[in-house]
This record gives sequence, C-alpha cells and structure tokens, in this order.
Amino acid sequence: MSRRFPWSGKLSLRIFQALVSIALLAVLWRAVGGSDALNSLAGADPFWLALAFLMLTLQTVLSALRWKLTAKGLGQRFTTTHAIREYYLAQFINQSLPGGMVGDAGRAVRARHQAGLMRATQGVVFERLSGQVVVFSVMAVTFAVTTLSPGGLHWPIWVRSFMVPLILIGLGAPAVFWLGGLLPGPQRRALDSLWDALHTSLLAPKILRWQVVLGLGTTACTLSAFAFCALATGTGLSLVAVLGVVPLIVFTMLIPISISGWGLREGAAAALFPVVGASATEGLAASIAFGLVFIAVVLPGILPLLKGRRVQK
Repeated sequence: MSRRFPWSGKLSLRIFQALVSIALLAVLWRAVGGSDALNSLAGADPFWLALAFLMLTLQTVLSALRWKLTAKGLGQRFTTTHAIREYYLAQFINQSLPGGMVGDAGRAVRARHQAGLMRATQGVVFERLSGQVVVFSVMAVTFAVTTLSPGGLHWPIWVRSFMVPLILIGLGAPAVFWLGGLLPGPQRRALDSLWDALHTSLLAPKILRWQVVLGLGTTACTLSAFAFCALATGTGLSLVAVLGVVPLIVFTMLIPISISGWGLREGAAAALFPVVGASATEGLAASIAFGLVFIAVVLPGILPLLKGRRVQK
C-alpha cells in the first residue's frame, strides 16, 4: 500500500499555481508584445519607481496600523513595531509562496496567544476585509458615475457583465445578517457572534472612523503606486482611470490560482488599459513594474525569518 504524505496535496497545488503564473505570463508575452514591454521596463524612470516604492511602503505601515486597531477590538494588544514587523513578514511570505494568503495565516497563528486562534484569525480576516471594502467602494462608485455620466469611460460589455452583478452582490451582503435572524438557534447564534466581532473590531463608532481613514489611506497608496509604475513605463493614467480601472487590476491578485496574482494581474492590465486609451503592451509593462516594486518593498520581511534561524542555532 502506498503512503500518502500530508504535504503532497499542498505541493501539487503550489506547482499548479506556479505553472498558471508562468503560462499566463508566457501567453501574454507573445500576445501583446512582450519585447516592447521589456523595452519600456528597461527604460523605466527611476523617479516614478521610487515614488511607487514609497507609496507601497506607506501602504504596508498603514495596513499594520489597521491590523493593530482591528485586533485591539478583539482583545489583542501589541506594539506598533510588532504589528509592522509581522505585516512585513506576512507580505514577504505571501509574495514568496503561491496562494497569496499563507503569510496572513501565519500572522494569525503567531497572534493567537492573547485571545485564542479564533479571535486572532478574525483580526487578520477582518483587517483584510476592511481594506478590500474600501477598494471595492471606490471601484463601484467610479464605475457607476462613469457609466451614468455623459463623457465617462466607455466600459465594454464584458466588463459591465460582471461588474453589475458584483456591485449588486456587494450591496446585498449586509442582508445576510438580517436574514440570519430567520435561521435556527445554533446558526443564528453563530451569526450573531460573528456580527458582534465585526462590530467591536470594525463598526463601533470610535473605531469605524479610523478604519475609514486607514482604509482610504491604504487604497490611495496602492492605486497611486500602480499609477506611478505606469508613469515610469511611459503611460499616464487619468484620475478616473486610476479610480476605476486600477482597482479591478489589483483585485485579480486575490484570486488564489497563481503566485501572488502574477499573470492574472498582468492579464487584467493588458485587457483593461485599452478601456482608458492605452495599449495592452503598456498595461503589461506597468503591471510587471508594479509587481517588481512590490517585491522590493516586502524584502525587509525576510529579516524576522533570518533572526529566527539565528536564534535556533
């Protein structure tokens, strides 16, 4: 009888995700002019790349502060330095391994000692959720305004076909908690417990205003960093493009079928840049530049790993 190693399934998934990224990048390279994109990258303006680096660094720090705020509402307390160090480590692992969430899972495990693994996991998940809600809101509002206003962006039918249902689902999500009152006792109590955790960590009046400020700050940093990478590779994006198209590109990084969104992000950029009057090749170059800058930003996350190895020795 053959022995099945517990890590074999995970290893197969990691290999699959790596192959997806490689295959998508290879297809895009041939389909949209990879050599031209490479020329744009080779001649990228270091000034704009440096600004993108600063924006993503600030985004990491603000995200760490948001996690600290969220975790505090769930009974966890740690210093700002600890939050920033852990966030860098999580982002480094997310960029290093396929899936994009492994580092966040580790962040929850390492924070479990004060309030338990459930609360620690909620703190990490809610923090990520609050940031994505702001990005989604910016994208949805921009899409609605540019669709309804004369002279707005001309969204192709394939974008509208998934954006409209996506926005409707987002608007209807709060109804889940209202409908939860109709569920049997155990399920209703579980949903009530989840709502209480969301309220104390995100929605309480004293916390909500800071969640909004930090969410807007991280969103502005991420979107401006992508815009700066586009400028570095020779493409200027209007404010409407940055608020409407760039969030769609960034959201593809959440789909866990590639290494940290590589390939998916570039495909989205190549498909969406023509919507704002740029070329697919320019989208490919800007997205690759963004990915490379982000890798450079999270490199300090390796320091806790090296420190841990020295301690073990």
